[in-house]
Amino acid sequence: MSVLRLAAPIGLAFLPLGMALGFLVVHAGLAWWWAPVFAAVIYAGSLEFLMVGLAAAGAPVATVALTTLIVNSRHVFYALSFPLHRVRSVPGKTYSTYVLSDEAFAVGVSPAARTWTSGQILAMQAGLHLTWTVSAAAGALLGAALPIERLQGLEFALTALFIVLAIDAYSQHPDPLTALLAVACAVAAGLLAPGQMLVWAFTAFTALLFARLLAERRGA
Repeated sequence: MSVLRLAAPIGLAFLPLGMALGFLVVHAGLAWWWAPVFAAVIYAGSLEFLMVGLAAAGAPVATVALTTLIVNSRHVFYALSFPLHRVRSVPGKTYSTYVLSDEAFAVGVSPAARTWTSGQILAMQAGLHLTWTVSAAAGALLGAALPIERLQGLEFALTALFIVLAIDAYSQHPDPLTALLAVACAVAAGLLAPGQMLVWAFTAFTALLFARLLAERRGA
């Protein structure tokens, strides 16, 4: 029951957000079935929204690979504290690693999830994965019948979800310096590279985190 109580709010947020992805897919000129494919196979939130544009524009493989590496590099840090050691089986560990998302991380490292078993962790991740895939498919099917004017404002859904996750993460582990660095990187990237804001913001933030880590180790 604790799994449902913790994961349900994020699962509900996945419904409009996944549908927004589906809308974006069909209105980018792609077939509706690409939405559940992106959702199930890529399953990386912000990267999926970027991938729609890249796929529609026929971007080179090298561009897609570099964008994926930069945007998803944050998952390396997630893996350091996500309770993967509590997932017992090899297939379970493989699946848990594959579907490790921002939302699953936020739930998995929360104080209420410290006693979760392997089955509970996997159930939470599988539930979020399924919800995201189904909502994307539903959004694609519905979006094919809607005019593009009715989609205005939905692009902010992903931003809103990440703001809520950031607030929740900060409340659990307050770190003013990290928060300040994140905001500074976002603002600088938005001003200097508005068309590629997300990629450059992640790159700068990752570099600053490494620099901070090295400085702290030298000062220790």
